[in-house]
Amino acid sequence: MENLLIEIGTEEIPAGYIQPALEALAAEMVRRLTAARIDHGAVDTHGTPRRLVVAIAGVALRQRPVTEKVLGPPERVAVDDQGQLTLAARKFAEKVGVAIERLSFTDTEKGRYVCASISDKGTSTKKYLAQILPEIILGVPFPKTMRWSDLNIAFARPIQSILALIGKQVIPFTLGDRLKSGRHAWGHRFMQHRRILIDDADSYMERMRGGQVVVDISARKQMARAEVEAAAATLGGKILPDEALLDTVTNLVEIPIAAAGRFSDTFLELPSEILITSMREHQKYFAVTDDSGKLMPCFVAVNNTRTKDMALVAKGHERVLRARLSDAQFFYRSDLQQNMETWVERLKGVLFQAQLGTMHAKCQRVEQIGSQLADLAAPELKAMVARAAQLCKADLVSQVVFEFPNLQGIMGRTYAAAAGEHPDVAAAIEEHYRPTYSGGPLPQTRVGALLAIADKLDTLCGCFSVGLIPTGASDPYALRRQVIGILQIILARKFTFSLRTAIDLSLKHFTPTDPQATREAVYAFIQQRMAHLLAEEGYAKDVVAAIISVSADHVPNVWQRVAALQQLKGLPDFEPLAVAFKRAVNILRKTNEAIPQSPDASLFADPSEGNLYAAYQSVKEQVEQLLSAGNPDAALRLIAGLREPVDRFFEDVMVMADDDALRRNRLALLQAIASLFESIADFSKISV
Repeated sequence: MENLLIEIGTEEIPAGYIQPALEALAAEMVRRLTAARIDHGAVDTHGTPRRLVVAIAGVALRQRPVTEKVLGPPERVAVDDQGQLTLAARKFAEKVGVAIERLSFTDTEKGRYVCASISDKGTSTKKYLAQILPEIILGVPFPKTMRWSDLNIAFARPIQSILALIGKQVIPFTLGDRLKSGRHAWGHRFMQHRRILIDDADSYMERMRGGQVVVDISARKQMARAEVEAAAATLGGKILPDEALLDTVTNLVEIPIAAAGRFSDTFLELPSEILITSMREHQKYFAVTDDSGKLMPCFVAVNNTRTKDMALVAKGHERVLRARLSDAQFFYRSDLQQNMETWVERLKGVLFQAQLGTMHAKCQRVEQIGSQLADLAAPELKAMVARAAQLCKADLVSQVVFEFPNLQGIMGRTYAAAAGEHPDVAAAIEEHYRPTYSGGPLPQTRVGALLAIADKLDTLCGCFSVGLIPTGASDPYALRRQVIGILQIILARKFTFSLRTAIDLSLKHFTPTDPQATREAVYAFIQQRMAHLLAEEGYAKDVVAAIISVSADHVPNVWQRVAALQQLKGLPDFEPLAVAFKRAVNILRKTNEAIPQSPDASLFADPSEGNLYAAYQSVKEQVEQLLSAGNPDAALRLIAGLREPVDRFFEDVMVMADDDALRRNRLALLQAIASLFESIADFSKISV
């Protein structure tokens, strides 16, 4: 057993390419080794902008030997009447490479066949890797690749060196006729630009440290974290937490060196989001805050090189940032001089979707949908919801959002507040995009919540109306996320309006080919997302299916009923109750008879019928009241009390009696009992 090390040395690879490439490279290495019967241990990946590294511990030096039995022709073909092997048997022996006398016979399900045992002692791992590594390396997937020089190969960036070792031995192979593998790697491009001899796989990490390269990504990230925190401390502040930016800068450098800088206090007039975004997106700088969390006129940059005068490096960063912030300040001041109503008009030239019109048209639809939802949920907010809808997309044509697209909504809130709009209207402009990612914050105001639902409903129903329905992994308009957002907001705000009503309010603005089919498709799509959410929260799938199949129209009520049924399912008496109900449903589904609306007590022929009907009547009104009061748990417990009279009914009477009147009356009684259950859930979907 020896440790295997592969390093692909390149020019600077984009930061976002590194981790996916390493994962793909490691996965393919493991797949190939496993398929080739080469035992191995743990797999590690490392990388910097200038190298992709896979290290595999405990790799066997040879393939595992294997012996397999190969079937030849049947005995009747392989042996003649004199008991001698035929030409067919001899040809088989030649084909599999064994001597004729080593053939044997074996019994199978189809009869007796001639067979041969073939042993493969396996080749050396070094030889096998030399054959497959060129293909594996050139097969690493990247969003974009490039060619260089006159080599007929492609990679994310030009390959400059290949280190390939198993233990102390080089694995020899060539890429593109000229790039040969060896035992050398390159040190840091600026601080140690020299070839570094790697004696064996185990010494690689230490030797690269000597070359001013921290190959291990997690170690480099922790080093970067310590560097930026220490630099912020020299400024008297703290780093604004930003794990995503830390991941990015980790993969932009081979060794992280922090430099602290400052910018003019005059830029603090800009909203903090502009300052943070300008530093983060354009320059990959960390923002610095004081102890109260307020932004300081400072930043921390992560460099790839340590110089004698880091203060001079910081000055260079300050000059670059000054230009960026000056541009942002100009855009912001220019935007403040504009009237948001002018921006609203300019939305007529901004396309939302080719078949669904402009952003201006979308805002008009959202205004109407939001106002009508407010009528249902919070009439006192109707005017504010309508105003927020008018302005919610206006900042898309502002100069700041044109420069920083991820500030849409945030700048709308800022500009609306500056224009004197109601605080809830301004907040709603930002909040109507929420949640922007799974688990992201929801709108904090009711105006924002209603506007967010209206906007997402418009996108959902509009896309379904023109056939833009998600299929498989394709969901270009993020409709699944939009629906999850709608459901989460309704739940958080305990809105009780009907989903079907909300869908109708939105769909009336479109002209689908089949309105009813589109309505049902949208509703079913929401049901699917609802089931997904409930399953993620830990509810049993059969319980969820039983509840949603009855009704998913009132979202908070769905969650109440699912919780109540899940709790009831855990009780010892639940299984016989569910079995009894399923029996009733199955009988009703199999009959084609016209069932009376209610049973006739005068036709009861057995005491169990009267007892069951009396029990039904005693709980029916209470169940309806409890459901109206939003207490499905108590309603289910009441219904569960019918188990004993239901069991007695099935024991004492034959439902499908020969007498027509008696049979229909008993079916009517079962129908009444089933309707009580079905007001909450379809028990036939419960697994018992």
